[in-house]
Amino acid sequence: MGKLLAFLLCISLFEGWMVQSVPYDYTASIKCLSSPMRSLYKGGIIENSEFNSGLTGWSVPWGVTANVSSSPSGNNFALASASNNGQPSRSVYQKIQMETAHHYSLSAWLQVSSGTAVVRSVFKDPNGAFIAGGATVARSGCWSMLKGGMTAFASGPGELFFEADGRVDIWVDSVSLQPFSFPEWDEQRRLSAGKTRRSAAKVVARGADGVPLPNANLSVKLLRPGFPFGNAMTKEILDIPAYEQWFASRFTVASFENEMKWYSTEWMENHEDYTVADAMLRLAEKHGIAVRGHNVLWDTNDTQVSWVKPLDAQRLKAAMQKRISSVVSRYAGKVIAWDVVNENLHGHFFESRLGRNASSEVYHRVARIDRTARLFMNEFGTLEEPLDAAAMSSKYVAKLQQIRSYPGNRGIKLAVGLESHFGTPNIPYMRATLDMLAQLRVPIWLTEVDVNRNAGPYVPIYLEEVLREGYGHPNVEGMVMWAAWHAQGCWAMCLTDNNFKNLPAGDRVDKLIAEWRTHPEGATMDANGVTELDLVHGEYNFTVTHPSLGSPAVRTLTVDASSAAVEHTIDIKV
Repeated sequence: MGKLLAFLLCISLFEGWMVQSVPYDYTASIKCLSSPMRSLYKGGIIENSEFNSGLTGWSVPWGVTANVSSSPSGNNFALASASNNGQPSRSVYQKIQMETAHHYSLSAWLQVSSGTAVVRSVFKDPNGAFIAGGATVARSGCWSMLKGGMTAFASGPGELFFEADGRVDIWVDSVSLQPFSFPEWDEQRRLSAGKTRRSAAKVVARGADGVPLPNANLSVKLLRPGFPFGNAMTKEILDIPAYEQWFASRFTVASFENEMKWYSTEWMENHEDYTVADAMLRLAEKHGIAVRGHNVLWDTNDTQVSWVKPLDAQRLKAAMQKRISSVVSRYAGKVIAWDVVNENLHGHFFESRLGRNASSEVYHRVARIDRTARLFMNEFGTLEEPLDAAAMSSKYVAKLQQIRSYPGNRGIKLAVGLESHFGTPNIPYMRATLDMLAQLRVPIWLTEVDVNRNAGPYVPIYLEEVLREGYGHPNVEGMVMWAAWHAQGCWAMCLTDNNFKNLPAGDRVDKLIAEWRTHPEGATMDANGVTELDLVHGEYNFTVTHPSLGSPAVRTLTVDASSAAVEHTIDIKV
């Protein structure tokens, strides 16, 4: 672990340096294709990545027979068959030379001989440890993309192979493995964040007669950052001013930890109480903090309020409909999002009683009541665990597409919610999963970010890496942490002590907030009353002073991705 700390800390030594490397490739596909795409990075360090030279560079494990076959279109691929005797089916494998302190970005195209199977990528690192690199649901008859990766903390020989449970032949093609040193990875993340979260804004100051104000002074104040960044909130905030001040000075978004959930608002059947949630909403509104509705329903068995569990199908459906109508109608237009059927991949409480489309019907009902909020499919394991078979990106995609295809749901405002409860993060796998889910073409949020306290002194280090990765990905539109304060202790990760003094994780968060809000605070216009500023997206006050003005002129304007275009010049007429 000491080496791990050293490697992660070394990233900071390179901040601001231009590190030359192969650009990261965000290409991904969630479609099952008749022919695979070409290898990313021309295969990277993989030899013979498209099997155009037979099995050159590849080895065949014991108990496996393998050959190179061709499709009718002339595409070559490796076909591996195993008499597995109850063991996982294996593909061909390749020996690779790994370098310490490097992230490895993996992609491959896979098919199985019959039906469907979960196919996993596995690395054997230089220390002999087997590390999961990601998985996908592979099918017969078409090719599925697996995108993932791993991090090497030692140099030396390693291996890459694919395996599946059950007896299937595994077809492999277009394999790529591209290494990035930690400084290279960090630099590309920084460049992506700069491109996605900032814009060059042209500011023009003209007088009432339209004549430019030469050499005018401009001061710039960020009122509200454009990237939503928040935290979970607890009811204790209603009675502790220090908690309120600490929260409101940092975050622009809140999720109530428990107070809006069914078991909090209707602990006894037909006895609803929204007093606490209403008060928390008023507090958030007072500070301009947007609220995510968490949650309408929860699909796991152990999170159901006790009186709901024994209901028969007819009574359960009636209770669900009453709950949906009650909570969504109450907060429609007041929340920016709903976690509609929480943990819909790990839980099947409602589907097991009401049928396969139970969750899709809930989304339909919520969308009809609240037409403004984003409707999130909120899930854990998808981003955090390369081998979570229930929640891998391919299964997440299939479930969201099932919801979307339900009659009447085609146009509803869906979104991807990734809870992001991390132990030791696999950063290349995290980025690859975001690449895959971005193909759904809906907003992506990290909704409950934390790092398990079992990581000890590495909690703040891992937390910073995860948050930077989310902020730097071009398809992530917001992040909320799951670090709600409780006097008796936080659920997984605390940011402050009981006096609301930051702990090390809180200091990391504050550092990132300050960094992500950094902007030029002022400038002097040129002779034409013009200046160009590199500004983080958000809402600003622009204040112009000039000898010809009786008093400073103040304008509130928003800088976003369109602000760099000439036709979107910010024009201050005073």
